[in-house]
Amino acid sequence: MTLTFEDFQPGHFGTFGPRHVTREEIIAFAAEYDPQPMHLDEEAAKRSMLQGLAASGWHLCSIMMRMLYDGFLHRAASMGGPGMDELNWVAPLRPGDDITLDITVLEARASKNRPQLGIVTFRAKILNASGQVLLDAKWPAMFQRRDALPKT
Repeated sequence: MTLTFEDFQPGHFGTFGPRHVTREEIIAFAAEYDPQPMHLDEEAAKRSMLQGLAASGWHLCSIMMRMLYDGFLHRAASMGGPGMDELNWVAPLRPGDDITLDITVLEARASKNRPQLGIVTFRAKILNASGQVLLDAKWPAMFQRRDALPKT
């Protein structure tokens, strides 16, 4: 079943994961995309404000996107999104963490300019296994309306 705009009602939408994060993937991502010492070198990371090796915030965002896709976007009539309204890295993602993604629909409204789609505002929180919030984000996304799906 394809998820359309009408399937996103305000309230808790779902929890996805867990996903295990390894030291090796943290270092590989950092080496390619965010080569700051606190993401690459354990000794340098101990001397940083993170006080130990931690994933790049952009790595955490990339993991969130993958979890969103695997959780529900792969079966949704997604039309993309205009960007993020809020993005906060609350606590570091550490090697060995098992994380979950908690999704809430804050608002769902029909588009005034494009009647074939609706706009859904999401709040996402990524938590580690002890329940500590690592990431808190809010963004709008566009989804096709059910009556606008191609007839099969």
